[in-house]
Amino acid sequence: MTEALWPGLLAGAWAALAAADGDAAPDGADGADLRLPAGLEVLWVGGAPGHLPSRLPVEEVAIACTGAALLAAAALHAQRGGDCGSRGSPTARLDRGHVAAAFRSEAHLQINGEQAGPGFAPLSRFWRAADGWVRTHGNYPWHRSALLRALGCPGEPDSVAAAIAALGAREAEDLVTGAGGVAAAVRGEDSWQAEPPGRAVAATRLVEGMSIGGAPPRWRAAGALPASGVQVLDLTRVIAGPVATRYLGALGADVLRLDAPDRPELTPQTYDGLLAKRSALLDFGTADGHARLHGLLSAADVLVHGYRPHALERFGLGPEALAERHPGLVVVSLSAWGSRGPWGDRRGFDSIVQAASGIAMAESPDGERPGAMPCQLLDHGTGYLCAAAALRGLARQSTHGGTQFRELSLARTAHWLLGLPRDVGSSPAPVPAAAPADGGGTWLTTLDSAEGPVTTVRPPGELDDEGLAWPRSLSRYGGDQPAWRLT
Repeated sequence: MTEALWPGLLAGAWAALAAADGDAAPDGADGADLRLPAGLEVLWVGGAPGHLPSRLPVEEVAIACTGAALLAAAALHAQRGGDCGSRGSPTARLDRGHVAAAFRSEAHLQINGEQAGPGFAPLSRFWRAADGWVRTHGNYPWHRSALLRALGCPGEPDSVAAAIAALGAREAEDLVTGAGGVAAAVRGEDSWQAEPPGRAVAATRLVEGMSIGGAPPRWRAAGALPASGVQVLDLTRVIAGPVATRYLGALGADVLRLDAPDRPELTPQTYDGLLAKRSALLDFGTADGHARLHGLLSAADVLVHGYRPHALERFGLGPEALAERHPGLVVVSLSAWGSRGPWGDRRGFDSIVQAASGIAMAESPDGERPGAMPCQLLDHGTGYLCAAAALRGLARQSTHGGTQFRELSLARTAHWLLGLPRDVGSSPAPVPAAAPADGGGTWLTTLDSAEGPVTTVRPPGELDDEGLAWPRSLSRYGGDQPAWRLT
């Protein structure tokens, strides 16, 4: 089964990206230019539906986000004069099963033939509070410590359960977040949309964009892949940002990821999050690290960062400072809640946003207990939208100049998802298995690494009938120098 996917959700995502470029109406709907670039065909989607069962349109949003990134890549390749194959115009294809497997890539990950481990630590879960439910996140040691410090209890799940059971859900949320931890009271959709944080998210676009300054256009001749010759500095971690930058790497970009030496990444993400990129450690807070960071930015084309809004300003990486010191960059910023409203500086993850925004209750198995989507859609979907925003930002900069800024958030993707039509008669998503039996093996590939063979999902999509692929060798976390490749 193959279908041409245009218009629909893909057109809506494309319109949001166009609006961020200044090419469409601000609302991304009425009056927006939904046309694809000249000469670009529709996105062809193969495979039967049903891989990501949910009450919400999870699978369709996954296709739309991935498709937007693939079409943005095809459009950039055509703009740069790339070879579009025998047809003379670019073509783009996706398979539903492949996209579903990619959106659960962390569950498919194997190292030396063994599953990479559980996705969530014991203290990352729903807890029953005195008047509802709370979701916490304790995967990282510093977030776990903050959670226990806030609750004043030992780290055994039973102790945490007893401490939260004695609190109201909002009280627990305030205690944990106030201590620097990560938690959210479980809300219904109406409650979230009526509160100041929810209203602030609703007031933003799916992709926010602006251009600062008059930097001249940058132009590079086409290479073998759409992003060949593009240098991407990656300041992201966990899932959403790494999904964006690894996809840019699969499209040909030279991606260099930087991590702080005192904040080690979780083991599964040192593999799944490093596909198609190099990895180095750098402390921006030292004089040498700060100088090296700006030296890298001077030669970069794209900066993708997942720091909380305004957190990078102390390193001279605010929008105005970047436009002045590194004119012509494309900057994509990603956060949990966006930069506006009372939660603009709050920490968050996919599961936390699901809890606060109403998604967890929309997926409830019984109307009382919170549920979850069949994949971390907000992470993966926003990641592909970030990749699309970067690619479109490159195209915009090469014709209009300026320093291009794009902003996305998990909460805004959640708002988009919740506003779409849904199948009210469908069943909620089943609890995701550690090793999914969803046909993902069809899309798996094995790469070399210093620790042995690593099995993962291939990057989704075909351009001009050629499937995308990861480089055969996987970098070791922190094993590279903080420098661009010699050319």
